[in-house]
Amino acid sequence: MVKFGIEFVPDRSPHKVVELAALAEKGGFEYVWVTDHFNNRNTYVVLTAIALNTQKIKLGPGVTNPYLVSPVWTASAVASLDEISSGRAVFGIGAGDRVTLDSLGIPRVKPLSAIEESVRMMKLLWKGEAVRFKGEVFAVSGAKLNYTSGHEIPTYVGAQGPKLLELAGRIGDGVLINASHPTDLELAIRQIMQGAKGANRNIQQIDIAAYTCFSVDYDAHRAKEKAKEVVAFIVAGSPPEVLERHNIPSDLAQKIAEKLVAGDFPGAFRLVTDELVDVFSISGSVDDCIRRIKELISIGVTQIVVGSPIGPKKKEAIELIAREIIPKLV
Repeated sequence: MVKFGIEFVPDRSPHKVVELAALAEKGGFEYVWVTDHFNNRNTYVVLTAIALNTQKIKLGPGVTNPYLVSPVWTASAVASLDEISSGRAVFGIGAGDRVTLDSLGIPRVKPLSAIEESVRMMKLLWKGEAVRFKGEVFAVSGAKLNYTSGHEIPTYVGAQGPKLLELAGRIGDGVLINASHPTDLELAIRQIMQGAKGANRNIQQIDIAAYTCFSVDYDAHRAKEKAKEVVAFIVAGSPPEVLERHNIPSDLAQKIAEKLVAGDFPGAFRLVTDELVDVFSISGSVDDCIRRIKELISIGVTQIVVGSPIGPKKKEAIELIAREIIPKLV
């Protein structure tokens, strides 16, 4: 059985994000993930507003990073969210965007160690323990929260590269995989299994979430055209091995990246082919999306996160997914 989550980028009024999150909950989504970038509305403010206007949907950052603020501060923020949502918080953590961190003058030091140390400390803090810890990245001397969550908050590792995927298999309650294509996800799941095996864990204990670029509409062409707005950025940031895996010319990815850097977004979007949309998104008609989701379920994906853009019009796309996709797959 697959679960459905939805990603929101808080690039609009929190009131509008709350309205969409409430609509998603009504439509049968089980998770809402809010992206964490300093240039958008604050993630925890938006998540708190969602918590106060929903009853059952699980919610959390998708994903934060261990560098921007102390993991101790983040542990308190997530525990507070869990308290105000009556135990519905989930927590997503990844390595962080190198370009964004560089722009803030924050070094991205030893990301694997930073994530593992953060998760280790936060789980102790959520239990109410005083943390005395010295690792490769973080050192804490007696930090303690004055309250506890009362239960273990599920922790998801946002991952794409092999080492981070293996780490997710070792320490994560779930993993948010930035991929939409069965080939990429099948490879990712094998790497998660390696990590789980090394930690004597059963992969069935891990929620494997495909964190996808998703766009659906009755008009498949319209849906795919909307997906190009996100696919362009995915292609531009894809490592060479991913491009090679899908026979994508590196010079095409470079041209798209150059257009984006120059601010020529329409030019970049025009370079995105239907083949690129197929590799880097789940998009098209209802039947197109159901067909791809079934492929992902068959290889072991247990949660589908429908990520921005979701559709040409978000509200209508959420209602369409709730009405014609979720009932056929859960």
